[in-house]
Amino acid sequence: MICEDDMILEDEEREEDGASRNGILNKGLIDARTILISDPVDHKLTAKVTAQLLFLDHQDSEEPIKIFINSPGGSVYDGFAIYDMIRFIRPRVKMISAGLSASAATVIMLAADKEDRLALPNSRIMIHQPSMRFQGVAEDVRRTAEEVVKIKKKINEMYADETGQPLEKVVEDTDRDYWMSPDEAVEYGLISRVVNGFDEIDD
Repeated sequence: MICEDDMILEDEEREEDGASRNGILNKGLIDARTILISDPVDHKLTAKVTAQLLFLDHQDSEEPIKIFINSPGGSVYDGFAIYDMIRFIRPRVKMISAGLSASAATVIMLAADKEDRLALPNSRIMIHQPSMRFQGVAEDVRRTAEEVVKIKKKINEMYADETGQPLEKVVEDTDRDYWMSPDEAVEYGLISRVVNGFDEIDD
């Protein structure tokens, strides 16, 4: 007969084993100077990625860092925070779209130099204008709407600067969800090339 306490202990042991494996995996990735952005862009992800970037910068300020992105996006403010931190640290950063890079995740991609923005063959990339949900008194709503307009302008200017596309085209394209294949993203100027393996990333 299996008692409830035994089942609880087994569950706790499985959780501990899982945490241990995740710890080993995360350490291995950091040792390889590799960061994964594989969740929605929020405060929790920003705290983790910021800590990893600062640690790797302190560990070696010259050895490049690889960041693999598979994220639907999220908070534009957290996207800006990660973008700024990538620009702040000293190592060269290579950004690889692996799966989905959308919304705030594409803003993060722009932090790398164009030659270091890459994509795997079956990834998808999407840009669009920012959106916010808000409620409150009329004055708060008005001020928040003004902030959305400012953020939209800033992001469009970033896309134009980093891709070489005319600002007017970027404004038109981001008015709705604008999806791209890797080859289309190369043509647009969001990434420099499509890669199939590590040896091509390190070229």
